[in-house]
Amino acid sequence: MNQNEDPVKDPVCEMMVNPQDNVIEYQKMSFAFCSKQCQERFLANPHLYIGIPGIKAPKQEGREVIKRRRMHLSHTLSPDEITLVSEALRAMMGIKDLAITQDTVEITYDLLQATLKQIEDKLIEIGIQLGGGWTERLQRAFLQESEELQVESMEVTTTPHYRV
Repeated sequence: MNQNEDPVKDPVCEMMVNPQDNVIEYQKMSFAFCSKQCQERFLANPHLYIGIPGIKAPKQEGREVIKRRRMHLSHTLSPDEITLVSEALRAMMGIKDLAITQDTVEITYDLLQATLKQIEDKLIEIGIQLGGGWTERLQRAFLQESEELQVESMEVTTTPHYRV
């Protein structure tokens, strides 16, 4: 960071970051992010974080949207695999709690900071590291709920998301 540049707040996770980190322009405003994960989260639904004139966004109001998902694995994880999965998932922004057993991954996260897709992508990345067909053996058992519809319904807009 240049000495003349003060840190700015990542609108997703609220960490102080270099104003040149993962920077994007949106509606003639510049935003910097601590990670690609936060940048992707913002780009998917920017008005969850910045609102519109006169209407605060959920993030600006300090809201969290806590989700819990449980995934049952068709094959058991070794202690070393549990450690690898745990470390990788805990490194993600928005992960609030994580419980991993030999055949279950239960994760609690803030939907305003992490999505189910980002978590799944991380699990695929971990599966590639583990090798042995681990990724293919994963059996998703997450609850049948459309996260993105819930996210879109919370985004601050000038018109409602529902139709009458």
